[in-house]
Amino acid sequence: MFSATSSLGLYMVIALGGALGACLRYFISQMALQWFGKGFPFGTLAVNILGSCLLGIVYGLIESEYVAGHPWRTFLSIGFIGALTTFSTFSLDTLLLMQQGAWLKAGMNILLNLFACLLAAWLGIKLIMMKG
Repeated sequence: MFSATSSLGLYMVIALGGALGACLRYFISQMALQWFGKGFPFGTLAVNILGSCLLGIVYGLIESEYVAGHPWRTFLSIGFIGALTTFSTFSLDTLLLMQQGAWLKAGMNILLNLFACLLAAWLGIKLIMMKG
């Protein structure tokens, strides 16, 4: 019998979240490519910022005990957000910019991903933790 808390069920929950996260990642990357072109890895930056904010929200929901159920936490954080975010792609994008001699763009990519993602994670937590 299928149960989201069994080992097989948990892997299926992760797989479903991962499939949805990967599809959203592809969609966002394609939209960024259409809107901004290939000159800067805006798609990677966008999914990293969004993923950081979403993970901050999920963490805030867990800490506030809105999302206490194990399958939901696993679905969202490991499956969906894990497939959505692209740190390895960020690393490759940055390395390729460096190899092309685009040092300013590589530096901006590092700074934007680092600071914008930290800010997004903090904002995600604050959105959930606000009392009002």
